[in-house]
Amino acid sequence: MMMLYSLDTDATFGLALATELGVALSAHENRRFDDGECKLRALQDPRGADVFVIHSLHGDLQNSPHDKLFQLLLFVAALRDHGAARVTAVVPYLAYARKDRRTKPFDPVTLRYVAQMFESVGTSQLIALEAHNVAAFENAFRCTSIHLEAHRVFDGVIGELVHEQAVAVASPDPGGVKRAQLWRESLEQTLMRTVGFAMVDKRRSAGVVSSENLVAGDVSGMTVLLMDDLIASGETMRRAAVALRRAGAVKVLAFAAHGLFTGTAEQSLSDDSLSNIVVTDSVPPFRLPLGSELRAKLSIVSVAPLFAAAIQANHRAWLK
Repeated sequence: MMMLYSLDTDATFGLALATELGVALSAHENRRFDDGECKLRALQDPRGADVFVIHSLHGDLQNSPHDKLFQLLLFVAALRDHGAARVTAVVPYLAYARKDRRTKPFDPVTLRYVAQMFESVGTSQLIALEAHNVAAFENAFRCTSIHLEAHRVFDGVIGELVHEQAVAVASPDPGGVKRAQLWRESLEQTLMRTVGFAMVDKRRSAGVVSSENLVAGDVSGMTVLLMDDLIASGETMRRAAVALRRAGAVKVLAFAAHGLFTGTAEQSLSDDSLSNIVVTDSVPPFRLPLGSELRAKLSIVSVAPLFAAAIQANHRAWLK
């Protein structure tokens, strides 16, 4: 038996995933005490079930990323305590994944610590969308980790955006080269024509982004699909778009799995260098005011079908 829970305050994604799977969301209690402590419990018996728990770990108006992480850990532990045969954490946005290696003395490797927390409460598997660094994500977990690629849903909307124009895929920094290359290869099959590739130079230290606007690759006369794992302040995307336009790109479309839109994102991404911005529904765009200039060029693509396919295949394999 499969059971599906959604701990998200905004259950839109959970309901969409339940619809795709053809199951109902199972009921649970999430009680918050006056001092901020919380209690989560299932309201249906999970004994012997294959349980999937959805919780996207972005900060929102009610909970911080660490609040959500702790809630998810508590709920997974409680389900295992009460006899769930297997508990899979379904985490569209995995918080703390950006700090996956040491770059300064005494740095934490936060992704590995978070993985250890999931393992310690008996998490059987974790499914996440577009981790910051796939190799680091897979190496951090000792339980099964399943990584989903956002470009698989972006493929479906490309035709209406680029038509017959010459196209190139670009990474806004050296760290995202492999992600962009995988999408370029996929797009060549989708569009049935050659797709170019480019990379923009970027360096970050102490949270400050700098670059010399160097572009490796030919984008002259092309529509460039600029892809990253997430958009926070939007400054990385804006800088890269400016560099690509100076290198001859006709227009630049930004794609990211996770639209956090923090800080100065509305101002940065409203820049004329970016024609369109496409993100998934792993994070609701609650930080962007309705009717804003940025909202007008923002498109959201659902990854519920992508997660549903992964869950269905995983559940069928478990039943064998």
